[in-house]
Amino acid sequence: MTVPLSGIFEAHLSVTNLDRAIAFYRDVVGLQFAHTSDVPRAAFFWAGSAGKSMLGLWEGAPLSFHKIRHTAFEVALADLHEAPARLEKAGVVARDFDGLPSNEPVVLAWMPAASIYFNDPDENLLEFIAMLPDPPRPEAGVVRWSEWRKQDFKF
Repeated sequence: MTVPLSGIFEAHLSVTNLDRAIAFYRDVVGLQFAHTSDVPRAAFFWAGSAGKSMLGLWEGAPLSFHKIRHTAFEVALADLHEAPARLEKAGVVARDFDGLPSNEPVVLAWMPAASIYFNDPDENLLEFIAMLPDPPRPEAGVVRWSEWRKQDFKF
């Protein structure tokens, strides 16, 4: 009972100098800049058109944090909502953005996209992600799906 995948949505790399990496991936590789984060220091780029696939760059010494061992798989939104139950049946814990057990997706409001996280047997961080048709709300940060649907949360 698997979740149907549409493709690999994102990949992440660690970098030692985020500003230098941003310039390289923007100016040399030609990726479209999407978003930055201060804590932790990270930058995100769209590969192709916005919302189709993404590269995340995380500042820090190589192999210094788990996010560099992260892959996201694109799924349909309906399948994303079924993912926690399907993962549980397979003996896998569905998690939120902070790594806490969760039975509902979180929304990365700057994109916006809904996600469920989980680990493989080697502790690689995996993600099922579905882009949302809603307008981005970067000021919202990361919120639970139930909060996003209400659209009345405070910033």
